[in-house]
Amino acid sequence: MKFNRRQALGVMGGTAAASMIGAPAFANTKVNVGALRFTSHAASFVAYERGYFAEAGLDVEFKFFQAAQPMAIAIASGDADFGVTAVSGGLISLAEKGATKVIGGALSEEPGIDGQKILASNKAFDAGLTDPSKLGGKMFGISQAGSSFHYMGSKIAAGEGVSVNFKPLNTVGAIIGAMKSGDIDAWSIVPHIAKPLAGAGAVHIIGNVSDYLPNYQVTTVFTSAKNAAEERAKSAAFLAAFSRGADDFNAALVDKTAGEDAAEDMVKLVHKYVYTDREYAKAAPSIINGAMRINKGAALNMASLQDQLNWFKSEKLVKSNVSMDMLVDQSYVDVI
Repeated sequence: MKFNRRQALGVMGGTAAASMIGAPAFANTKVNVGALRFTSHAASFVAYERGYFAEAGLDVEFKFFQAAQPMAIAIASGDADFGVTAVSGGLISLAEKGATKVIGGALSEEPGIDGQKILASNKAFDAGLTDPSKLGGKMFGISQAGSSFHYMGSKIAAGEGVSVNFKPLNTVGAIIGAMKSGDIDAWSIVPHIAKPLAGAGAVHIIGNVSDYLPNYQVTTVFTSAKNAAEERAKSAAFLAAFSRGADDFNAALVDKTAGEDAAEDMVKLVHKYVYTDREYAKAAPSIINGAMRINKGAALNMASLQDQLNWFKSEKLVKSNVSMDMLVDQSYVDVI
């Protein structure tokens, strides 16, 4: 089902590379790829810059977004063909309506790999919020109800046996402002944002998300349900090229097996898309700090996805009848 933009917005507003990967049977197919200017989207940038998309027969153009939910709307309405985003209540509801489909995995939390951080505002830290066990009754910043921030905050609180209050602030920029002013007490965010904030003395890092969600499938590769069902060669070609980009990224900046020159080349490549308003010397540390694992072969952690879906249902953020088959097409990549 292909939704127009208004229909997709309505659905979202109502809720708070295995066997198929191979050589495509086409060439120069135009594809719009949704992306955020985050290090976590680097696999797409690498695949484009190193010609992997072109070799797969895809003529890629990026469409940049400020947040995940508008990207999901664009996929559902046909304004973009593929995207990478966190699972949210909005994405699940679009999948339930037959508009979108998750077809692969991307960013993951992994024990031993520096990942998303739990932050305390300076005001809250000075008042005693020095570790996650002290989150009880505190105000936790989120973008929207049903966002990945909401999921993480709930799981962290549950892991500590405490309850927190959530404050929706719509954008990452607004959450950062609220942390700096002390209007909220806590937040969780990727390291390339968390570490510079802490390094500048604006917040304190008090824990790691991986301690509570050790194998969290943070982001997924998704497309329209129509693409997943009817454009299988194109979708498989995209995943194949994306996976090659992920392999290069992981080797250079996560596993660090490719050598120092390759690492520097990778940071320079990513800098074309991330922190473009900063000179390279200032951007490089933040890009390096944002290097989290991108799943090999775009494999999907189904246990993590099931946990996320169960949580959204338990919070009544999505319909109780939503199944994993509605959300995910498991025929494209390995599941782990």
